[in-house]
Amino acid sequence: MATQRPTVSVHGAGATKKVVKLPAVFGCALRPDIVQQVHTNMNKNRRQAQGVKDHTAIGHAQAGYDTAAASWGTGRAVARIPRVPGGGTHRSGQGAFGNMCRGGGMFNPTKTWRKWHRKTNKTMKRHAVATAIAASAVPALVMARGHKVDDVVELPLVISAESEKIQKTKDAIALLKSLGCTEELKKVVDSRAVRRGKGKMRNRRYVSRKGPLVVYGQDEGIAQAFRNIPGVDLCHVDRLNLLQLAPGGQFGRFTIYTESAMKRLGPLFGSMKTNSSQVKKNYTLPRAMMNNCDIARIINSEEVQSVLNAQKETPRTFRQRKNPLVNRSILGRLCPFALKAVKLHKRKMSQVKKAPAKKPKTGNAFYSTLEAPYNVKAAPAADEEAAEE
Repeated sequence: MATQRPTVSVHGAGATKKVVKLPAVFGCALRPDIVQQVHTNMNKNRRQAQGVKDHTAIGHAQAGYDTAAASWGTGRAVARIPRVPGGGTHRSGQGAFGNMCRGGGMFNPTKTWRKWHRKTNKTMKRHAVATAIAASAVPALVMARGHKVDDVVELPLVISAESEKIQKTKDAIALLKSLGCTEELKKVVDSRAVRRGKGKMRNRRYVSRKGPLVVYGQDEGIAQAFRNIPGVDLCHVDRLNLLQLAPGGQFGRFTIYTESAMKRLGPLFGSMKTNSSQVKKNYTLPRAMMNNCDIARIINSEEVQSVLNAQKETPRTFRQRKNPLVNRSILGRLCPFALKAVKLHKRKMSQVKKAPAKKPKTGNAFYSTLEAPYNVKAAPAADEEAAEE
């Protein structure tokens, strides 16, 4: 939110030490999102319709179709694309009409009846202009746009009503230099350069930086005196334009107000509580959601801290990193059956150690075990038959 002062001093030729009341519009909420959106839509409304050549209504061909091309058909080992007739030149026999051909027609050609303009709500436009006016009083935002205002006495800069009667350009330049705008004017002159691209051939050959914007209430010669100074723009207070107040969609342009224009802004935009009383009927300035944007100061204030609970501290825990192959408790946590398996394994190993070891058979005893299957006894039936005989 912009910082608003109750009054502002008046400077310039013939100005005595006096102050004027600062209108409520300079305390308007800063909304860069609204400014950028409105500026984008308004800037689109300045475009001129353009499209590919299309004179079919008056009997002429479209772009890429102004030749009597026809396909050669099949049997010539070439594509069936239409080809330019004739002979004796490189052009004859070339492909035509297709969007893939050199000199052919464009696919989906652009039309002049495209939707060029954009509609913007009137209240949104007024909010954007009010925000741009408020931003012109914040030195940080003005310097962020690149304006040289180090020698300027104060912002917003208000000049006396006598300045509206200046009719000579040299007097206007002298006034700007006396206000501390020398570096600003020099910056504009030094930035003059040739435009890149084809625009340099279309009556817009040079580009330069933006200088100060002079907002006046009555034109008694001031427009004629300031209009030829490089970088300086003029605007009547009743016809404030966002394209001038926020070039490129970035608010904070260095703006010089005359005394009559400053007095006119009050009834023109109204205040946070009362509507506009003149041109902008039923319009109220947008109210900021917060009067104080210093969140840290609000949270740390005694009023807020007195009703908050004490800060809770989480207990500091340490993660155990023990080897389950060595630590039995960790092993039991990971695998409850592991401890029982270890006990069974130890019991089995103890039984194996207690059993006496059998000595291997050697010598005749060993060979007798090998011959045992072959020592077959006689059948008992044959023995009984022999006894009876």
